[in-house]
Amino acid sequence: MSHADITMEGHVVPGLAVGLPPFTVPAKQMAIWLFIIADAATFAACLVAYGFLRNGTSTWPRPFHSIVNVVAMTFILLTSSLTMLLGVRAAKASDRRGAFIWTVGTAVLGAIFALLHIHEWLGLIDEGMRLFSNPWGTPLFGASFFSITGLHLTHVVGGVVALLAVGLKYKSGRYNAGDLEVTGLYWHFVDLVWMFVVPFVYLLNIGH
Repeated sequence: MSHADITMEGHVVPGLAVGLPPFTVPAKQMAIWLFIIADAATFAACLVAYGFLRNGTSTWPRPFHSIVNVVAMTFILLTSSLTMLLGVRAAKASDRRGAFIWTVGTAVLGAIFALLHIHEWLGLIDEGMRLFSNPWGTPLFGASFFSITGLHLTHVVGGVVALLAVGLKYKSGRYNAGDLEVTGLYWHFVDLVWMFVVPFVYLLNIGH
């Protein structure tokens, strides 16, 4: 579709596409936003249910005595959002090599986050925590903790795979900056969800 200068009420609007609605959203962006909205509702429901369980259970445990690990994971995930942003910016500037490097860097940070999370899980399992049991109190804690953090971890792993796949296809010229931006929207959403998981699941369960 060609672009032209169109006169609107006596004003010239340069570069406006002829026949293109002013607020058109690309199909891929619309699809990812609909997915994010639906997924946000899922996480919100999980966190609300978790809140009801926690407030309604007198034997709710507080097994976390150090938040060093969760602080490290949070820092890594926030840094990955920055690298993703830089990757999309490089792609829009037609810097294909730079965009690919930043995208792969984002995937590497996501993989490190996943490994730290799994290490945390193994430590809790070693202490006796299971999906429906733990040595500190109600067995509902194990179920809710593994469900919420497991759902988020699944999204992180899926995001890492998507970043690598889209990054490689972008490098080969099969994908463009728009495809990288759509993947970035998903990754920023995953990071945002973690900002809600941390206070609900970790900070409120720090042992005295």
